[in-house]
Amino acid sequence: MCGFIGVYQRTPSSFDERALITALTTIHHRGPDERSLWHDPAGRAVLGHVRLSIIGLDNGKQPIVADQGDLALVVNGELYDHERIRRELQALGCEFKTDSDSEIALHLYRRSGLAGLKQLRGEFAILLFDRQRRLMLAVRDRMGIKPMFYAQHRGAWYFASEIKALLAAGVPAEWDEDAYASRAFYLRDHTLFKGVRSVQPGCWVMADSGGLHHGRYWDMEFARQDAPDPSDEQGMIEAVRAAVEKSVRLRLRADVPMGVYLSGGIDSSAMLGVATQLSGQPLDAFNLSFTDMDDYDENRFARLAAEHNGARFHTVAVSQDDLADNFEQALWHNETPFFNAHGVAKYILSRTVRDAGMKVVLTGEGADEVFAGYPHFRRDMLLYNPERQDPKLVTQLRQRIQESENGYQRPDMPQDIHWMVEQLSHGVSWLDNQAGWFKALEALYRKDFRDRFEGTDPYRQFYDRLDHRNLEGRDPVHKSMYLWAKSYLPNFVLTTLGDRMEMANSIEGRVPLLDHHVVELACQMPVWMKVRGSTEKYVFREAMKSYLPDALYKRKKHYFRAPPATLQQKGRLYQLVRDVLNGSELDSLPFFDPARVRDLLHRLPKLSVHEQGLLDPMLMELTSLCLLQNRYSLSSSNSQPLWSAREEAA
Repeated sequence: MCGFIGVYQRTPSSFDERALITALTTIHHRGPDERSLWHDPAGRAVLGHVRLSIIGLDNGKQPIVADQGDLALVVNGELYDHERIRRELQALGCEFKTDSDSEIALHLYRRSGLAGLKQLRGEFAILLFDRQRRLMLAVRDRMGIKPMFYAQHRGAWYFASEIKALLAAGVPAEWDEDAYASRAFYLRDHTLFKGVRSVQPGCWVMADSGGLHHGRYWDMEFARQDAPDPSDEQGMIEAVRAAVEKSVRLRLRADVPMGVYLSGGIDSSAMLGVATQLSGQPLDAFNLSFTDMDDYDENRFARLAAEHNGARFHTVAVSQDDLADNFEQALWHNETPFFNAHGVAKYILSRTVRDAGMKVVLTGEGADEVFAGYPHFRRDMLLYNPERQDPKLVTQLRQRIQESENGYQRPDMPQDIHWMVEQLSHGVSWLDNQAGWFKALEALYRKDFRDRFEGTDPYRQFYDRLDHRNLEGRDPVHKSMYLWAKSYLPNFVLTTLGDRMEMANSIEGRVPLLDHHVVELACQMPVWMKVRGSTEKYVFREAMKSYLPDALYKRKKHYFRAPPATLQQKGRLYQLVRDVLNGSELDSLPFFDPARVRDLLHRLPKLSVHEQGLLDPMLMELTSLCLLQNRYSLSSSNSQPLWSAREEAA
């Protein structure tokens, strides 16, 4: 794993080398082992790289430049099965100059162009400069595991592994107020930084003399509703087991020590079990233990999995004080708001793993997205997609939904959610949850901000930009899964709970369950193999049964969440929230009316425990925005005063 910065300009010119070195220094945490810069002799491009040595420790330095000098590339990530591809390329006459897995990308591009990169397997972000064709090509992995951002500045195109590197290289730090109002920093490829976009998962971006071009080389394609319904249940279970085992086997290849993140759920426990059996030796397993509230602590379940596999078990105890102490630094790495402190906890966990001498960890991220593990997917099945389910059980579970939620499709939902329901012909549970929460957040907006962005319709904008060919003729649950994979998976799960918190501490996280061969296999399986009655991830659970203690095999999905700060109002994390929201940063934030926010804080202790818990994500986001503004010196493009005593009185 590594980090990079790259600049392309159509008109040859000199580069600000000091700014580029500063940019690499800013992302030193992504690659503390080596740092280097390469300049195109013609003055059209520059590539910079910081390296975390995992494979090819002695001679894997980047940028990798072809002997002919016509191609140069930098890679962040891991390319699996690279030994086989290397042998095939060598048989075709390709000569390799490093032992790095990254070099296969250069030779694949030389032989087959962009199409050659489709052979890559793994988690990666690639930046390649083609001198002969005068272009720079950025390619991101299929699921969005590795980040890549780009922006235009002073006529040149800048690409980097993290936004902070772009800012250090000279891109202005300014709020993208439209991206916040439309939630495009979660729902689309925008960020909270004006003019900074992310390369979307499974996509490429090319800069050349004609400007900027985009394309997609891969997408999730779920089975169509009219496809023959498979009947070989055991065969599907065995196919999943074989695919997962192969994916884990490929990810056990490393020239440095490796551990496992162990949450206490079936996903990470299964990864530990498969990795232990394939490696034939005990592994180090690391678990987060929230010491302040037992309801959020899964340590006892993680310990069961560790004992089942003979692992060396490490408990990382985290308190509200620890979360408060590390909140701002973890946020700086995240570059997007927290709505729970679990990302901070992951940051602390990764630091502990680094201090234990590890550079690589296996994680269970992705199972919920690939095999429909979230309760909201089960809810969608019960309401809209109950084919081949037990009718009596479906009726019972639907009744529970009615009793616990007082019905469905509330009339006060945003209009664009109702519009999406009409387009899809069914509801989407996770969108309803998000939209309801977002509507409560909007109630705190400053009047001028609300007036400027009234009618933004974030969910319609999100839907309009999707490839509808992969929604047409699909089951409701699969459409819900597709929508999630295009938004919160890359922009939240794989950021806040993945790459950013891991690489902040120079830890490479490997995610076997997001291997595209596993994903493609799961996509073709019917909904009833993913959600069976009240059981989520049915086919995955059955496939991994032999690797799990019985108590975990039978365990229901438990969200990984840190205890809400609002429920521990004497704790330092909540005190951090109060101090920040009562400070001057809130007054200069362009989104919210400080008087309304502080009134909410004043009323909070009088609310029920349930209401306090519901407000916690909102207060976490508000606190995050204030701290991001301070750390990144973010300015607003709004020429009006950001806040005034007159507006507070109104």
